[in-house]
Amino acid sequence: MDSKEIQELLKLINRLELAEFKYKQGDLQFSVRTKYYLTSRSGTDIMPSYGHLSAPPHVTSAPASSPSAPSTRTSAETEAEANVSTPTVPVKDNLIEIRSPIVGTFYRSASQDKPVYIKPGDIIEVGTVVCIVEAMKLFNEIESEVAGKVVKILVEDASPVEYDQLLFLIDPNG
Repeated sequence: MDSKEIQELLKLINRLELAEFKYKQGDLQFSVRTKYYLTSRSGTDIMPSYGHLSAPPHVTSAPASSPSAPSTRTSAETEAEANVSTPTVPVKDNLIEIRSPIVGTFYRSASQDKPVYIKPGDIIEVGTVVCIVEAMKLFNEIESEVAGKVVKILVEDASPVEYDQLLFLIDPNG
């Protein structure tokens, strides 16, 4: 199964509003839990599981400059948790954190010859594509769920990122 077939399958799962889907063929196996599954079990809002992922703003009690702790989760747990959104809460100095919703490679632009999506000082709106995170040959455009001014980009281009790793600081009053 190639990446295009996986994308089409995920679109179909979403269109059919399935709560959960499991696939197994030979050594390839995966499962997808959609917003319908998680909403029905926990009442939590969920992000889409393909194509455009929204990066939920997050809050931590640690300073914004602290690195994230290494992940000890299995890839299946990480993929399942990548679909869960966290409530929006401002952090110290009224900055909102945008974190990676998935594990992968962080890219600031669609390709080397294209301009970066955002840079410090830019004003962004809800739905603005802020970066791409490539995971398993799928290029996921990460969209902001907050509006404001980009204060800081905390990840280098083409760097690996973990689930829930801090990517951007946004000033909602900017």
